[in-house]
Amino acid sequence: MPEISLKAEEIFHIGSFPVTNALLLSFVSLLILVILSFLIKNRLKMVPGKLQSVFELLLEQILKLMDSVLGDRKLSEKYLPIVATIFLFIMTSNWLGLLPLGSIGLNTTHQGLPSVIPLFRSPASDLNFTVALAVISLISINLLGILAIGFKKHFSKFFNFHKPFPVISFVGVLEFLSEFVKIVSFSFRLFGNVFAGEVLLVIVGFLVPYVVPLPFMFLEVFVGFIQAFIFSMLTLVFVAMATAKDGGH
Repeated sequence: MPEISLKAEEIFHIGSFPVTNALLLSFVSLLILVILSFLIKNRLKMVPGKLQSVFELLLEQILKLMDSVLGDRKLSEKYLPIVATIFLFIMTSNWLGLLPLGSIGLNTTHQGLPSVIPLFRSPASDLNFTVALAVISLISINLLGILAIGFKKHFSKFFNFHKPFPVISFVGVLEFLSEFVKIVSFSFRLFGNVFAGEVLLVIVGFLVPYVVPLPFMFLEVFVGFIQAFIFSMLTLVFVAMATAKDGGH
């Protein structure tokens, strides 16, 4: 049976910096999205064709969904880039991780036995990737909050020391600590679902290599989409809370 590693395997080094198979596929995902964005940008027309019309309709539905959270079309258009970027990056990396790229690997030895290190691995199956993505999301949320309502007002949601009401101050500190809990919530939810899906596909593919893995593959395609959607929607909700001028944190 193929070896299942919780930690992403190192492929090569750039100086002293190790490049893992998960990191390598994340760069491939990024490169694909950059190339597609340039191709789409260069083919946009004032009078849309059929394909452009479909994408414009899809974009309109996404903005309507964001409107239901933010309550303002201008805010939806303002925060669409970060929400859409997170969604597309996670979904692309999840789907690329489902391709039979794991069969491409480097021959090595493990405990004296011949082994193969897969050249590519789904980035979200590496906890380092999901934690880094959660940290980026959290920093973006707070920066957008500062830009929307100001530094003082944003952090007064956490550190507002009311002498007559110390309980309110204590609640604010708890809210500040909950910001760091979001990192755990974001990262482990994404990591757990994607890693479990990869383990399932490896086991089923090893036991019954033909036909039977296909339903599980389609299930993981759906899971990859849903996890990207959940991560981006949670980011959107937290952005809405952070930028609310009425202190709705």
